[in-house]
Amino acid sequence: MSSFKRFHTAASIWGRTTLDSFLEYDTPKMVHINSWKAGATNRLIQLLIITYVVGYVIVWNHGYQDIEMVEGTATAKVKGISFTNITNAPDLAIPIEKTEPYNRVWDVSDYVIPPQQQTDAFFIMSNMVITPDQTQTFCGDVPGKRSRCDSDVNCTEGSAGAGNGDLTGKCVLYDNRTNETTCEVYSWCPVEDDRLPRENNPVIPEAEFFTVLIRNSIAFPRFNFNKRNILEERFNCRYHPVKDRFCPIFEIGTILNITGHSFRSVAQEGAIVIVDIQWNCNLDQSHDKCLPYYRFTRSDWDGKDSNGFNFRWSYYYKVDGKLYRTLTKAFGILFKIKISGQAGKFSVVPLMLNIGSGLALLSLATVMCDVVVLYVLKKRHLYKEVKYQNVIHTEEECAEIERIMFSNEKPRSTSWTSPPLQIQKMSANHKGLESNDILLT
Repeated sequence: MSSFKRFHTAASIWGRTTLDSFLEYDTPKMVHINSWKAGATNRLIQLLIITYVVGYVIVWNHGYQDIEMVEGTATAKVKGISFTNITNAPDLAIPIEKTEPYNRVWDVSDYVIPPQQQTDAFFIMSNMVITPDQTQTFCGDVPGKRSRCDSDVNCTEGSAGAGNGDLTGKCVLYDNRTNETTCEVYSWCPVEDDRLPRENNPVIPEAEFFTVLIRNSIAFPRFNFNKRNILEERFNCRYHPVKDRFCPIFEIGTILNITGHSFRSVAQEGAIVIVDIQWNCNLDQSHDKCLPYYRFTRSDWDGKDSNGFNFRWSYYYKVDGKLYRTLTKAFGILFKIKISGQAGKFSVVPLMLNIGSGLALLSLATVMCDVVVLYVLKKRHLYKEVKYQNVIHTEEECAEIERIMFSNEKPRSTSWTSPPLQIQKMSANHKGLESNDILLT
């Protein structure tokens, strides 16, 4: 029974304590502190907040402007011609009899694939592997770890060889000069040998000097603003990041040099380059000051062996009713055009929003100054006593305190031999003392 009573008593105390805590009420209290350290800290914090809001948010970051993102399109027109003859090249990597497809004139319709480019990209072929006159028949597979054989036992019928066709189960002669034998496949024959024609150079080294004209039109519809990147009708210029940074005609080699890679290092196996045309305009100024900025980056480079860009395409034709094709594995530079940027123009709404946010931030000055006053200054204990006051009197005691504050009568309760310290402080303020004066008895 005694245990039950103790549990009941503890539960009652806990319940009352919880209820009292839930029904408490906190109200701000104004305390005037005559201290130059506290005052200087408060003004310094306020000055920093005002400087941030006015100097950075509104002035530097154009917080008084309405912002709209750019909309636009871009097209590219490539020019350049090259004649190649790799028969006597010192770094030739294929048999001489296979060099004929590479000895030719290359114009835009040959090395720009496809000729009709997308509106946001264009591709320039600088290197290739050409396999002409392929037709569907039986032939030896390309020599490889899984395709080499000594007899039919090494070739399993129906299984895939090096990925070029279905195995017939026969071991056949692949090269008359080397007497090398491989498993026979049914595929497009002769099977592609994807070795590059030259070891150290691309087939079209002159592609470094090809030019591309980029036409870019942008708009900010909300502000009724339109513009093109062709500022003047001049087409004899060449883009240079310092000398002529608004010229819309670019040399391929110049673009690659800006990315930090030379044409020679890229042309062998290809690359992907991002052409970022940035339009960041302040439309409160003259429209002539809204100018493009060109930024070039190589996106496929990660320092590993998987860099580059290539793809295959075929040209089909018939001879005496039989289907043939010329397979080309194209290596080159894929340029992706990206249009980015924004424009700003004065508007009352964002200005008022930023000013309101700044006023709200000023309240942080009081919070931070309270931290300094209550926890850093020497008189922090005195300031803390004045700052926080707990009122725990009953209603009858509150009425007695109010009567004593506004009269000189003594307390009626015999338990009060003298007014409490809180009452003396409150009474002192009503007797003409300054708010920062503390009456101690």
